[in-house]
Formats: sequence, C-alpha cells, structure tokens
Amino acid sequence: MVESLGLHHRITRLAAEDTSASMAKTFDVEVWLPSIDGYVEVSSVSNAQDYQARRGNIRYRPAAGKAAYVHTLNGSGLATSRLVPALLEQHQQPDGTVTVLEVLRRRRGRGRESLAPATAG
Repeated sequence: MVESLGLHHRITRLAAEDTSASMAKTFDVEVWLPSIDGYVEVSSVSNAQDYQARRGNIRYRPAAGKAAYVHTLNGSGLATSRLVPALLEQHQQPDGTVTVLEVLRRRRGRGRESLAPATAG
C-alpha cells in the first residue's frame, strides 16, 4: 500500500529480542518523514506459526493425514497519524502545494490535482 502511495519506505525484520515471544518473525513497514529526517513505523506484520492456533484450537485436516494446527499471520493496518504527514511531506511541491496521487484522487471524487497551501485569512 505504501508503494502505491508513492512513499519512500523500507521494510525491516525485527531482531529476535525485539519480537514478541509468541511470534516467529516480525516485519515493520516504515515510511520516511523528512521533517524528522528519519523513518517511522506505519505497520507491523508477524508470523505466529501455530502459537495462536493452539490457543484457539484452530486446525485443518489435509486430504491424507491427521488434523494439524494452522499457521497464523498478524498484520496491522496503516497508522494514519504517521501516514498523512508522510504523504504531505513527500509529495509537497516547491511552491507549497501538495500533489495528490491518482490513486487518492479517485477516492475523493472530482477535483484538483493538488492541494493549495493554507492561507491566512
């Protein structure tokens, strides 16, 4: 999703000590925020293997064989409180306007291609 929004981002795999004990792997999606000269996390995705399935007793039965626990994935949505500043900062033009990407223009209906900077009134 961050790629389709044209955001400079990176995906990092957390070290074992930074991952919850119940998760086998965790990846963070981070976007660049020019105002702080750094990356901020906007989403996290984890592989719990069969840990959660054991707790919930969630199983499947393959065509041949005995029932086994499923593996589960956890993924958060995008943190809008961090995503919106990244969109504004990364798509701001030299004149202060912000280019609204086509993917977002389709969601806001008809309108301009950019947002004018705020004016004192």
